[in-house]
Amino acid sequence: MPSSSSPLAPFKHETFRIIWAASLVSNFGGLIQAVGAAWMMASISDSANMVALVQASTSLPIMLFSLASGALADNFDRRRIMLAAQGFMLVVSVTLTLCAWYGLITPWLLLFFTFLIGCGTALNNPAWQASVGDMVPRSDLPAAVALNSMGFNITRSVGPAVGGAIVAAAGAAAAFAVNACSYFALIFALLRWKPAVPVSPLPRESFGRAISAGFRYVSMSPNIGKVLLRGFAFGLSTSAILALLPLVARDLVQGGPLTYGILLGCFGLGAIAGALVSARMRELLSSEWTVRLAFTGFAFSGCVTALSTHAFVTGPALLIAGACWVLALSLFNTTVQLSTPRWVVARALSLYQTTTFGGIAGGSWLWGAVADAHGAQNALFWAAGVMVVGAALGLRFGLPQFETLDLDPLNRFHEPQLPLDLKPRSGPIVVLIDYEIDEADIPEFLTAMTERRRIRIRDGAGQWTLMRDLENPTVWTETYHVPTWVEYVRHNQRRTKADAENGDRLRALHRSADAPRVHRMIERQTILPTEYERYKQQVDMH
Repeated sequence: MPSSSSPLAPFKHETFRIIWAASLVSNFGGLIQAVGAAWMMASISDSANMVALVQASTSLPIMLFSLASGALADNFDRRRIMLAAQGFMLVVSVTLTLCAWYGLITPWLLLFFTFLIGCGTALNNPAWQASVGDMVPRSDLPAAVALNSMGFNITRSVGPAVGGAIVAAAGAAAAFAVNACSYFALIFALLRWKPAVPVSPLPRESFGRAISAGFRYVSMSPNIGKVLLRGFAFGLSTSAILALLPLVARDLVQGGPLTYGILLGCFGLGAIAGALVSARMRELLSSEWTVRLAFTGFAFSGCVTALSTHAFVTGPALLIAGACWVLALSLFNTTVQLSTPRWVVARALSLYQTTTFGGIAGGSWLWGAVADAHGAQNALFWAAGVMVVGAALGLRFGLPQFETLDLDPLNRFHEPQLPLDLKPRSGPIVVLIDYEIDEADIPEFLTAMTERRRIRIRDGAGQWTLMRDLENPTVWTETYHVPTWVEYVRHNQRRTKADAENGDRLRALHRSADAPRVHRMIERQTILPTEYERYKQQVDMH
């Protein structure tokens, strides 16, 4: 796909630039809070599993609630959703600060607060990531995703060290207070942003139907499925290093909170480097080889971290891990966004987050339990082995190159004027489309219909079938069902310009000079005449 020559091109767009900068401040506070929470847990609990659960408690809500948040982000004003999420996290952070200040924190109460902050992140992330495509043009989207990763990791390079210094000097409560103050910049930036919210003539999807539409779209998109699998494997295996890093700092290199912050900062510096070289990597390597390199580099870093007893050896290893982290996750994110139309992009991203952060949450618990039983060093070695397996998955589930499809709405469909007075909720609707196909064109027609079936089901149709007329074998009929008339209209409005190729191909195979004939029908149950009269009287009364 065409892309801007500079990795900094998205900064030309004022809205992206302002919100990116505000996010930098918010991320800075969040990382200081994370250092405070991790080190507080290491101080009040001797369990390696409890330390690892600090990261798991933040990641778990993203796994549990991201899909619901994605459905909200695709159906409501994304800016308002982000404002609600930031306000919620501000309240939680202030409460955590007060509890820490008055000495009320216990291990499980700390996990409860970090879980609530994770809930706010789960609400915010799909809306924020889907909004990036509204702030920059499609050609700048890969660079914008990489810049978001770079922004987070700029703060990661200095935030943990600053957090460690704050914890060492003033205690964890001070770190929590800094995080609470950091939300104001992003809240102010979001209040200033006045995006153009498209007005749909159709009623909003119900919450349950919106979630099922997201599942359906992703399940009928094989490329996105491969991203979800590899994202889960990446999160499951690589989470070991970040989850066990407090133990690495405390036990393997014999350091304190400042050492932990510096090591985490090394990881962040590596991630900045990874974001800066990601565009060049896309030119040199395929998506699949980039991900394999990320898995392998992380495995190498894990082995060095396990063997090292000096921070000056562990630090460079974490630089490699940080670069690999951003290379893989930014590529996963961009692939999902470029493979998904705007009407469902937040739900697709939320499913990606669910699988990836589910892997991180599960991995954090798993490697914490292994470290409890066998030590942090062995846990890191075993995790490195799983990372190698994750790289090998590419032999069977290789990632695609970035999609070059035009996923803008096709806008060819016009709602037909019907003699019947249908209501939006009238249904079920059955659609039949007749084609006349020459015998020689049948193999190509069936191939095109295979793709048509995937598109129909992906966009909301059910009970799709293809039938051939026994008395007139040149006539083939495509049929599908939708539950209501409004869902039929919505189904057709979801067609993208990329889908037009399939429709044009089928029309070219249709041998009649006229377009394929479309029958739109509504199902009705048979009733007795007396019941029909009673039904007619009820209709007339209303």
